[in-house]
Amino acid sequence: MTEALFESTISSLPLLGRGKVRDIYAIDADKLLIVTSDRISAFDVVLPDPVPGKGRLLTRLASFWFERLAGIIPNQLTGIDPETVVAADERQQVRGRALVVKRLRPLPIEAVVRGYLIGSGWQDYQATGSVCGILLPKGLRLASRLPQPLFTPATKAAIGNHDENISFERAQAECATALADLLTATGKSAEVVAGQARDAAVALYATAAQHAAARGIIIADSKFEFGLDESGTLHLIDEVLTPDSSRFWPADAYCEGSNPPSFDKQYVRDYLETLDWNKRAPGPRLPASVLAGTYAKYAEACERLTGERVPA
Repeated sequence: MTEALFESTISSLPLLGRGKVRDIYAIDADKLLIVTSDRISAFDVVLPDPVPGKGRLLTRLASFWFERLAGIIPNQLTGIDPETVVAADERQQVRGRALVVKRLRPLPIEAVVRGYLIGSGWQDYQATGSVCGILLPKGLRLASRLPQPLFTPATKAAIGNHDENISFERAQAECATALADLLTATGKSAEVVAGQARDAAVALYATAAQHAAARGIIIADSKFEFGLDESGTLHLIDEVLTPDSSRFWPADAYCEGSNPPSFDKQYVRDYLETLDWNKRAPGPRLPASVLAGTYAKYAEACERLTGERVPA
């Protein structure tokens, strides 16, 4: 596998912050540089071993989706080559794994859309018969296809903490609090913005799921993030429909009532579940076989969805 980038070191631009996977740098008042590292997280903990090449795969797949879904909602892309905004000796760090994006005001929620009953949605359903306050039919099973895709927002937790499923009303309240100044300046309401995010997320999911189905992949669920520009226009930001933000299942292995194999971080999660680990930082080391297997899963998903061979 290629050499891994656990953490970028771009000294020619101010570092604004590091997320679980992405490092964010300021270019100017209007643009940011987002570098996608090879870090991997599980159970909201960043693990000590990166997956070599993972960041390039994520950037390749996200760029594919940004272009394919541009007719649904504007996105963060500027079209500027990342290598032109860093010093010459830093270009290797951004090559194939970075994007120059618009500076936008992020919504304070994760816009999650579920097409199937799995993960925390399944846990909620077992306990309450609902997901995020949405009552579902009785008798659904693990991995059941839902009658229609559900918008189930969540809070954005700090690194090391867990996201919390919330109601749509709570999502509106979170937007009202976090975006109060921008909403006032643009004449928008939190209800309108949250509604736009919900509608866009469902449309993005439905379009992507149809594309994926034709290529033998079920998108069980996916997380979208949105931001507002200074005029209050909603944009798709961050990443989109990658194995880090989505649950991809091979259609030929799907069976209602069981947890299907997947082309995402579930491969790592399944390994971690075999360990005596309390799911708190620091995370355990990953064997080389798990790192290689994870990359292979991500690469297969990327190739199936884009129709293009991933360079070795």
